[in-house]
Amino acid sequence: MNQTEHKRDVFVAIADPTRRKLIRILADGDELPLHELTAQFKMGRTAVSKHLTILKEADLVTNRKAGRETRYKLNPAPLQEVKDWLSFYEKFWNERALLLKNILEE
Repeated sequence: MNQTEHKRDVFVAIADPTRRKLIRILADGDELPLHELTAQFKMGRTAVSKHLTILKEADLVTNRKAGRETRYKLNPAPLQEVKDWLSFYEKFWNERALLLKNILEE
């Protein structure tokens, strides 16, 4: 990585609803150019491109040049960190729900 590049936290990257929507669109497995992604939003190419840059800095998106366009693809591997973090809370709430169920049945 050069000095202008830095690794962005995956939680920061997914905090924005626009970026979550971009992840969802790219989750279909298709490699899409910027103009097709931009068509999904009520914002310009520059704004969508900035969101894609943040996702790229978190390694959630890869891109490659194909002629004159840049094509983007989801890299879901960093989402494992989010899944691992959430799994603790899933266990926590499942235990609480079971405890509540037992109390209500008594």
